[in-house]
Amino acid sequence: MKKEIQVVAGIIENEKKEILCTLRPMGKNFENMWEFPGGKIEVGENSVEALKREVKEELNLDIEVGDIFIWVKKEYKEFIISLRCYMCKIKGINQFRLNEHAAFLWLKRENLDSLVWVPTDSIIIKKLRED
Repeated sequence: MKKEIQVVAGIIENEKKEILCTLRPMGKNFENMWEFPGGKIEVGENSVEALKREVKEELNLDIEVGDIFIWVKKEYKEFIISLRCYMCKIKGINQFRLNEHAAFLWLKRENLDSLVWVPTDSIIIKKLRED
C-alpha cells in the first residue's frame, strides 16, 4: 500500500487580486515546476497551523488563513498526496524572503496557465479558472 502524505498549500492573494506562485528549487521532486507555498503537516499540527508554519519558514510571511478552497488527492508512482488548499492573505508588515524556493511571481488568475505547475497544483489551477 502506498504511503499517503498530508500536505497544505496557500493561495496567497494580494490587494491587486494577484496570486503568489513559487518555483521549486533544483534537487527536489518536481524541480523547476511552480507551486503554491506550503508543505507537510507535522505530527500534532492541524492543517491551518501547518500552513502558517510552512509559509513563515519558506517565505518569512505571516498569513491569515481563510476558507478551504479545495481538498485534492493525487496518486503518484510511490505515494499519494492529500492536499488541503486554503485562500490566504498576508498579515501585517513582513520581510518577504525566499528561503526554500528558486523564484516567485505574482500573477492574475487568468495568467496562471502560463507556468508549468506540479501535477497536484494543476488541479487547483483548474478550479481557480472555474471560480
